[in-house]
Amino acid sequence: MYTINAGMFKLDGGAMFGVVPKGIWQRTNPADENNMCTWAMRCLLIVDGDRKILIDAGVGDKQGEKFFRHYYLHGDHPVTVSLKKAGFEPEEITDVFFTHLHFDHCGGAVRWADQEKQIPELVFPNATYWSNEDHWQWATQPNGREKASFLKENLHPIIDSGRLKFVPLNGKSPFPQFDILFTDGHTEKQMSPMIRYNGKTIVYMADFLPSIGHIPLPYIMSYDVKPLITLQEKIDFMQEAVDKQYILFLEHDPANECCTLKMTKKGPRLDKVFPLSEV
Repeated sequence: MYTINAGMFKLDGGAMFGVVPKGIWQRTNPADENNMCTWAMRCLLIVDGDRKILIDAGVGDKQGEKFFRHYYLHGDHPVTVSLKKAGFEPEEITDVFFTHLHFDHCGGAVRWADQEKQIPELVFPNATYWSNEDHWQWATQPNGREKASFLKENLHPIIDSGRLKFVPLNGKSPFPQFDILFTDGHTEKQMSPMIRYNGKTIVYMADFLPSIGHIPLPYIMSYDVKPLITLQEKIDFMQEAVDKQYILFLEHDPANECCTLKMTKKGPRLDKVFPLSEV
């Protein structure tokens, strides 16, 4: 497995931590003078024989200056930069698995083929692209709260290509490499791969747990459409993560790739942090 970085961006710290006061959350995620915190877009590449599965694809680079002015995109981007540094070409990717379809998770899978930005093309031309039917409908018929996160230019080229497939919602994963955890608090039917690797289970947390700063149960993003459901999902999952010693792969944490949890009198707390290479 390979960590594939797709750049860094900034989001408002208050939005990222919801009801938690700034005086608390800034201890782990210090804000700049505009109250913006830096976040990673950390993708994961699973290589198993001839199959090369990329989990999420970052924001990409096809949006205009006005769009990126709000997000302060920096670092290695788009995702193909880091992918090539790891020794892989876009044409080698066999599968692109989207945890969900917010722009910072899927935008890097589509780019403009022309200077006029009229003709889209898939960045991974030989890949099958994976979502699930409920979430795809949720994203293509968006509610007013999430509409700005589901961009047509990210989604239409994928379904128009004929390369889109849906993961079944009955719990059966089409991938022998991992099972899938479905969660509904952040957005409808977000998917977190639970990967079997070296005798351990690595859970790709996506926006279910963006960073180590979000481990305490009430630390829930304002972006979540159903925060009380997120709370219950965290309660259920984190106890299981402690009991079964899951390794959590953090997509958005600006500094930490992986962590483990421990249970305390105050609830789940950080145990250890470490890079994926140590697993």
